[in-house]
Amino acid sequence: MATIYDVSVMAGVSLATVSRVMNNNTKVSDKTKQKVLDAMQSLGYRPNTIAQSLASNCSNSVGVLVSQLDGPFYGPMMTEIETVLRSANKHVIIAAGHSDEAQEKDSVEFLMSRGCDALILDIEAVSDEYLIELSKGSTPIVFINRYIDSIKERCVYLENEQGGFMATNHILSLGHKDIAYISGPLFKLDVRDRLKGHQRALKQYNIDFDDSLCIESDFKEAGGSEAMEHLLSLNKPITAVVCANDQMASGAISVCLEQGLRVPEDISFIGYDNIPFPQYISPKLSTVSNPIHEMGKMAARWVLQNVYNDKETVVESSFLPELFIRTSTKAID
Repeated sequence: MATIYDVSVMAGVSLATVSRVMNNNTKVSDKTKQKVLDAMQSLGYRPNTIAQSLASNCSNSVGVLVSQLDGPFYGPMMTEIETVLRSANKHVIIAAGHSDEAQEKDSVEFLMSRGCDALILDIEAVSDEYLIELSKGSTPIVFINRYIDSIKERCVYLENEQGGFMATNHILSLGHKDIAYISGPLFKLDVRDRLKGHQRALKQYNIDFDDSLCIESDFKEAGGSEAMEHLLSLNKPITAVVCANDQMASGAISVCLEQGLRVPEDISFIGYDNIPFPQYISPKLSTVSNPIHEMGKMAARWVLQNVYNDKETVVESSFLPELFIRTSTKAID
């Protein structure tokens, strides 16, 4: 097996120069770099990254934990994280927590066991206390879509309560009073915050919150369909439905259309997240933005700034939602 010494001999350069090429050091000329790369290729040399990380105490890898790997929501976040880190010659190791406390903890332990230089966690089921204790360890950690006041400098988050308020306030401004709400899983902080915003908007218009018109679902299209079928079975007047994400809104709309209801003429809908596909269906979905891709980018930048000492990187931690009004909402005649 070829060694770094063999590469240096074939390329006619010092061991230090080979090391600089392997670490992408800009002090090496293009001509010298190409000689080293040609020698590595000719010899079939592959750097021993484990040995390198032990020697330098740096693995150049970052662990990323997400709630799930499928669906239209987390892909853009992971793409931004990977793009930012790869541009700095860092690599990501991805694990999924599936919104389950035991699986989230197991995934965190796995990522730490891989010697990651830092962790980026989109984590939902574990307690704040667990995360606070975790943040005291030697591995730097930044959290996406989670806000904990005592470690807020490690949190990249959206103002979800304001987003929930904006969605319902738009519906109320159109004259709707008989409003149903399809919620995500209420153990999640962002879900509870969106519901609080919904209730705040109702209170501002002096409309009572009707528990029977609030259905807890699962953030999936099928869950939105089931929730809408239940709401329609109540035989209560409903002129608008506020959904805690776009996927559930899409499922709920499909049920209404199948039952001969017109959207938005008979019933208006607004979602949350502003994922791509509801923008291209009919009716186009009114929604509130959740810039998860930007939060992913900022979490990666936090790692570059705080772990790899890139002091020129700018990091924003708090994001404000934005209302997008399309054709799924309509004023009461």
